[in-house]
Amino acid sequence: MTNLISPEGLKTLEDEFHYLWRVERPKIVQGVSDAAAEGDRSENAEYIYGKKRLREIDRKLKHLSSRLKLLKPATPPANPQMVSFGCWVTYEDEDGNERCYQLVGPDEFDVSLGRISIDSPVGQALLQKKLDDEVVIKRPNGDLTVYITDISATRPAGAPR
Repeated sequence: MTNLISPEGLKTLEDEFHYLWRVERPKIVQGVSDAAAEGDRSENAEYIYGKKRLREIDRKLKHLSSRLKLLKPATPPANPQMVSFGCWVTYEDEDGNERCYQLVGPDEFDVSLGRISIDSPVGQALLQKKLDDEVVIKRPNGDLTVYITDISATRPAGAPR
């Protein structure tokens, strides 16, 4: 797994960690404590749910903590000549369908926002390619040949938001 992340992605993960640690966890701990004070815990739904939610939060905090220690912020080159981390890549397939994606680390991908992981098959196929290169993307339902039509350090007009 790649340990690169955009500065914005790093801030998002740090904000999530701090929110869980400083806001969400103390609120749940207080709720569990209040529910425990009511007596019989075996049939106390608030206590049982609160303990379950606390385990989920602690698991997420542990994951975020370990990832934050490893992540290295990186920014795309100002005027990219080839596809690299952080770049926006526009490509066209053989049918004329155009797609635009930003290559990001695995901790911040979101296809609905046009962000794909550099570790994904599509990301791997696009890395180190140049404008007008023909790229073969391996897919379970057959290979897809695409042509790179744009490489940019900033979000192109019309890219998913």
